Amino acid sequence: MTTQKAAEISALRAISRAIGEALDLDTTLHLITKTTAKVMGMDSCSIYLLDPSGEYLVLKATTGLAEGAIGRARLRFGEGLTGWAAKEGEPVASSDAARDPRFVYLPETREYNFRSLAAVPLVTAGRVLGAVNVQTTARHEYSNNEMELLGVIADLAAGAIEKATLYDNMRRQIMELSTLAEVSETITSPLYLEEILRLIVEMAARMLATKTASLMLIDEDTGELVTAAAHGAREAYLKRRRLKVGEGIAGLVAKDGKPIAVPDVLTDSRFVTKEVAQQEGLRALLSVPLVVRDKVIGVFNCYKDRPYRFADAEVKLLTTLANQTALAIENANLVVRSAIIREMHHRVKNNLQTVAMLLRLQLRNGREVSGREVLSETINRVLSIAAVHEILSVEGFRLINLRQLLDRVTQNVTQTMAQPGRALTVSVTGDDIYLNSQQATSLALAVNELLQNAVEHAFGDRPEGHVEIRLAQREGALVLQVQDNGTGLPDNFDPMAGDDLGLKIVHALVSEDLGGSLTFTNETGTMVTITIPNISASGAGRQ
Repeated sequence: MTTQKAAEISALRAISRAIGEALDLDTTLHLITKTTAKVMGMDSCSIYLLDPSGEYLVLKATTGLAEGAIGRARLRFGEGLTGWAAKEGEPVASSDAARDPRFVYLPETREYNFRSLAAVPLVTAGRVLGAVNVQTTARHEYSNNEMELLGVIADLAAGAIEKATLYDNMRRQIMELSTLAEVSETITSPLYLEEILRLIVEMAARMLATKTASLMLIDEDTGELVTAAAHGAREAYLKRRRLKVGEGIAGLVAKDGKPIAVPDVLTDSRFVTKEVAQQEGLRALLSVPLVVRDKVIGVFNCYKDRPYRFADAEVKLLTTLANQTALAIENANLVVRSAIIREMHHRVKNNLQTVAMLLRLQLRNGREVSGREVLSETINRVLSIAAVHEILSVEGFRLINLRQLLDRVTQNVTQTMAQPGRALTVSVTGDDIYLNSQQATSLALAVNELLQNAVEHAFGDRPEGHVEIRLAQREGALVLQVQDNGTGLPDNFDPMAGDDLGLKIVHALVSEDLGGSLTFTNETGTMVTITIPNISASGAGRQ
């Protein structure tokens, strides 16, 4: 046996051992390139594999070229010497590769220092996987023995790559199933919806190995897509302008309810935020709809940081995840709606009890009043409570703007109790103060009683009158003043001593419901001051 043959056998054994040590694809490819370059005495060895589309050969491993080119450098199938070897299924070699008309220089690889190149196809069971090449910095004539050795290495490598690919696929499927199970567990966990969505987009980014993932929901009022959760997104992405349904890639997915995969957003005319993509380093995009009962409620986006063609399996995987997410959102909305209904029943019951209590007080008061007067007062009390619910129906279960509420109360009173021959004006001024519904209801009823009292008693026979309601927040306390320009209070006035039911109601609401105080003073008419301490601790605030 010649020394050369012994070296070749030794080289093949080294390759076989290296391949046998690896399981996953990346490790296998790295060991093949490293060992091949060493045993063949080459300055570089690189492996290019066909992407799922079969259109491009992508650099997957290299010893000698720039590491940063892995996954980025690509040749069209049949392009360059390496692409030619893969497409034709034949070995190719050139001692001065740059002079060969088939040669294509890839800037990412920084291969300008290399001169010679030999490439052979990677084929298993008649199926082309890609190609392997070797390069030297000096001019080199590849011998028949070297080409034969490279061919045998390629045959060994092709089998190892197929085995490693199967292993990776199996491992990926296990990871995908584990992630989907984790998503199901997350969906049923006692977490807030925002936290659930944040965890799901993080899982999606991990599962598809993407740089950025985001979940956008359709705002029914504006018809815009609003980002509900994001992972791996920086400021430029989060602050980008909102897309309308039908606008851009995500907008088209929301409109048509069908997934769209874009290999490179920078070259796709449908993608409308290219500046943001450039700033964030986003290239490939997979966008799928969130669908519940045949209705699109949003979109799920996954971006890679390089041009990439998403495989059908990846589209199906993200679609499955999107469907689970849509169900989670729907279930969360059902829980919220159920809670809202219970809260509405609770509030209506409490307010009906308040109305019944006021009517019982009026019944026990013993004062002779007309049926019309009773109805007017009762209507105003009910309308004051209704004003609270009217605001809640628009704003949701947020805090109520007290100044806005009192504007509605004053309109109700002046319309219901308008007296012929008298011009009455009421103004509400001061701070925007926000209260919860219970506090707002008590103050609305109190102001309603004070206004009714002023309309009935403050102005006598005067043809006009004015009532001013002032709101302020001082040192954590709410101060509400109701002042008229009427005749003023009689001497030694005691609001609790007479038979004025309205004032007794005000006193009960302020002192018992709100824990505040009530004062009456003569000051160009009558001024009633309601002071509620520590109101900020109960949810009030300045806008």
